[in-house]
Amino acid sequence: MGYPDTFEGFMVQSQKNWKEFKKQEFKPKKFQERDIDVEIECCGVCGSDVHTINGGWGDAPMPLCVGHEVIGKAVKVGDQVTTVKVGDRVGVGAQIWSCLKCKPCNTDNENYCPDKIDTYGAPYPEEMGGVIAQGGYASHIRAHEYFTFKIPDNIPSDEAAPMMCAGLTTYSPLLRAGVGPGKKVAIVGVGGLGHFAILWASAMGAEVYALSHSPDKENDARKLGAKEFVCTEDKDWAKPLALTFDFMLNAADATHKFDLAAYLGTLTVNGEMHHVGLPDADLPPIKAQMFAPNGCKMGGSHIGSRPEMFKMLQLASEKKLKPIIKRIPISEAGCKEAVVGVDNNEVRYRYTLVDFDKAFPNR
Repeated sequence: MGYPDTFEGFMVQSQKNWKEFKKQEFKPKKFQERDIDVEIECCGVCGSDVHTINGGWGDAPMPLCVGHEVIGKAVKVGDQVTTVKVGDRVGVGAQIWSCLKCKPCNTDNENYCPDKIDTYGAPYPEEMGGVIAQGGYASHIRAHEYFTFKIPDNIPSDEAAPMMCAGLTTYSPLLRAGVGPGKKVAIVGVGGLGHFAILWASAMGAEVYALSHSPDKENDARKLGAKEFVCTEDKDWAKPLALTFDFMLNAADATHKFDLAAYLGTLTVNGEMHHVGLPDADLPPIKAQMFAPNGCKMGGSHIGSRPEMFKMLQLASEKKLKPIIKRIPISEAGCKEAVVGVDNNEVRYRYTLVDFDKAFPNR
């Protein structure tokens, strides 16, 4: 049928064969008065895509088109849309709808709405079409305007794409923790999430320490803004850092292997270890006694809010902050290359799928 009745995307058919993508049509949600149709220009590849299609986070509806770091052009807007017009370059992140009525939604915490709909793999209610939300490895995406964001002119699309999830996921907790001048901040894990966290925390004025088990990432960490680099493979690495950090953002995907007591011991009194890396495995065993010596705490978060997205984009635009990315033309083979590269921890530090016009010439 084709647009606007159907969209086309690169879809995984089963979690057993998660590396194999097939280009096929799918039906989007019903178009409503606050919806925006986006013709996709590029899409970042997130660790969430891999955790979802390979079953690491549990079952997922199949076939599925993943991707929630979308940049493209608005080609259709609903009658009640006021924030975007046809032709605008916009982004869509990891959330595509919320009720906009509950307490979280009314306090700029719509990312914690109990009825939120994720950008892919989530069911829409019958009044919206009853379909499964499909993501951005596709010709188009249909999103509510509240979760569609105009992109500053000076941020290239392929760099803006990974900001839609990885960028916001790390920016939001740093902002909410009051990170800035006079604060010492540890970023654990120099990867897709962690490299953004270093970039943001440094730009916000904090003294940034990069903690990684990979010593060969030191140069990149310093270029991104880290003042110090700590190799967590070194013996007794945590001892000289006791009571040092006001805030620790854990962006690693291997927390199940951590000596949590060592990490917590580097926090200052009432400091926080905050998790945004979400590995497949459980956390290590935790004892309440771990929190007693410095009164520290541990928490986590889920993406960020609309106001935080715009603050992040403004920071990136004004300070000309650039992530480190690798571009891959989208195709069945390109999607496979990207998800395998993420799974094998080969990418430095984020893939962006590009050349959508070549993959979808008839849209």
